[in-house]
Formats: sequence, C-alpha cells, structure tokens
Amino acid sequence: MMYGAPVDLSFKAISNLADTGSEEPSRGLRPLKRNSVGKFQSGSLRLNNNHIRNLYDLNKTISHFMAEPSLLAWLDLSFNRITNIDKVLCELPQLRVLYLHGNRIFSLSEVDKLRSLSHLHTITLHGNVIETNKAYRSHVISTLRGLKTMDFSVVTPQERALAQIWHHRTSPGKRNKETLK
Repeated sequence: MMYGAPVDLSFKAISNLADTGSEEPSRGLRPLKRNSVGKFQSGSLRLNNNHIRNLYDLNKTISHFMAEPSLLAWLDLSFNRITNIDKVLCELPQLRVLYLHGNRIFSLSEVDKLRSLSHLHTITLHGNVIETNKAYRSHVISTLRGLKTMDFSVVTPQERALAQIWHHRTSPGKRNKETLK
C-alpha cells in the first residue's frame, strides 16, 4: 500500500466535488510524489474545512488525484455541510480512517450505510446532530464492529459488549423507530 503524504484539498472553499479538478493540493511538510501520468502516490485525501454538501463525484475526485484510487485508506471530510452518508463511501474497499466530524448528519441510521467497510477502524462523527441521540455511541459501535477508535477515543471491550447488548435489545421486532431518528 502507498503511504505517501496526504493529498490536501482542505480550506479550498470547495462546495461541489465536480469542481476539484482545477484545484492544486496544498503543500505539506512531506512532498507529494507523482507517478508517470501525474497522479499522486498517496493513500490519504483531505477534503476538510470546505463547503461540501454531498459526495456526488467523490469517485471522480479520487480518480483524478490518486494513482491508486482503490487503495484510498484515509479520508477526511470533516467540517463540511454533509447531511447524509453517501453509499459511495462503500466503494472504497480499503478505507480504514473516515473523518466526518463537524458536519450536519442528523439521522443515526445513516451510519448503517458504512457497515460493509470491513477495514474501517477509525471514525469521527462528533459535532453532528446525531451526537445528541442517547444511543449514538452504542449504535455506531454495534454497527461498525471493527472500530478501534471513535471520535478520537478508544473503543473499549466493555463498550463493545454494552453496545452489543444495546443492539440486541433494540433489534428488529423490538426496535423503537424513534431510537434511530
């Protein structure tokens, strides 16, 4: 896997991912390496602190900048205006770290869409409306079973066990529809 410097498109006032093709990534402490066709050899993409509302054209953006789009392992979408978790994220099979904090996600059931990301071990969702739900942490931990870290806090074995108990108590048949709103 390629672990070069992140492709940094943060703080670019991007509102539509279709417009990212003309952007030049910010220079970080580590230089970005390009392949023979000018794409970046990196497994990380920063799109944080922009005005992004949806993830349409995310694959197009990733393919435009990344030499190996299927190897994207770290994606920072924090501090945008995202209201829904788009299933396009599930098309990133190697995704391990996903930052979605500081957005506008209001339905806890949106997290369920990420269930198929088998390598996902770190997620941030704090600073979204869903954080105010009493079931927030239990729901996320029971849904994304491979999590090691949530909201920059380690998921403990005790939390995992309690989340599974919570999940079984609220599973279909017993689930109160209000739990996930």
